[in-house]
Amino acid sequence: MAKESSEAIDDKLLVQPLSRRLRLGLIGHRLAAVAAVIGIWWFSSLSVPHYILPGPARVWDALRLIAANGDLWNNLGITLWRVVVGFVVAALVGLPFGIVLGANKRAGEFFEPVLPVLNTVSSAIWAIFAIIWFGISNATTIFVVFMTAMPLIITNVWQGTGTVNPDFIELARVLRMPRWKVMTKIYLPTILPYFFSGARLAFGFSWRVSLVAETIGSSSGVGYRLRQAADLIRTDQVFAWTLTLVIMMATIEMGMMKPLENYLFRWKKNVEPQ
Repeated sequence: MAKESSEAIDDKLLVQPLSRRLRLGLIGHRLAAVAAVIGIWWFSSLSVPHYILPGPARVWDALRLIAANGDLWNNLGITLWRVVVGFVVAALVGLPFGIVLGANKRAGEFFEPVLPVLNTVSSAIWAIFAIIWFGISNATTIFVVFMTAMPLIITNVWQGTGTVNPDFIELARVLRMPRWKVMTKIYLPTILPYFFSGARLAFGFSWRVSLVAETIGSSSGVGYRLRQAADLIRTDQVFAWTLTLVIMMATIEMGMMKPLENYLFRWKKNVEPQ
């Protein structure tokens, strides 16, 4: 027994440096890819006017300008607030609704054609309806984010309910477990990984559609500033706003959402067959 445990410890000690080296190698490859893209961008900008393709230095100057006058942080905060509110409301509606559709076969069959239709409706169409209903306001962007994220979350949660072990459901019926307890004790733990996967996808889409909504029906936010810069042919500022948004989305996704998902569902790795 002692020999086996010492061998297991040695294996763990060998695996940890290997995984660390693999992560460092992946980071190095990503940095090299970013450097290559910047190099190609700089070289391409030398042969065209700056109002068509500004170089990295000009875009950096524009980024410093909008950051120094506070315009960058103010509009980023506004867009982030709208996305978060619309996403949270979509999650609060989509999670229980998806569970109900998966748990109730008749309800699922009734709403089955609706979700594909909602998923295919363009965010620009939702933005037009939102402008008609809410005018130029925060509600316009929040509504577009909600209508885009909600069907994605419902679809993933609905799929997750199909993986619930029917033996558990049958046992709960035999024990006369209340329906709300079946939902919270059996369905909810099983579908949470599916919910989180759908939530990550929906959150990414929410950022994209928020720009469409702000471009069409808002007087503030990153989308509005992008449209304003494009109207004034300030291509360097268009690049600066776009670059900032991409960095922010990547930071939230890789620095918050993915680590949180790995932490919450780390138990799945322990139960996978070796």
